[in-house]
Amino acid sequence: QVQLVESGGGLVQPGGSLRLSCVVSGIIFGIYDMEWYRQAPGKQRELVATITSGGSTNYADFVKGRFTISRDNAKNTVYLQMNSLKPEDTAVYYCYINVGRGKWGQGTQVTVSS
Repeated sequence: QVQLVESGGGLVQPGGSLRLSCVVSGIIFGIYDMEWYRQAPGKQRELVATITSGGSTNYADFVKGRFTISRDNAKNTVYLQMNSLKPEDTAVYYCYINVGRGKWGQGTQVTVSS
């Protein structure tokens, strides 16, 4: 059974930083691409960043230069380092793996506010 568990969310002031983690179990993690999505209240879910099994990365335009996706295959974990946070980054952040029909984590809340 594939499971994804996000952590690291919280309340941060504009300009601050957070590091999100997603621990994956139930698969050979290192051979799968991983993604981070986010969903703000009343808004559609949107793709934030992707990292392939080989370590190649891709980012949405609205986070380029501020967010970094990385992975540690020995720990079955994908990370999202978020710097220079803006109020519009406020959302629930989800990790995703395209295995089978796809699998989502439960999400972790990020709130950027003074």
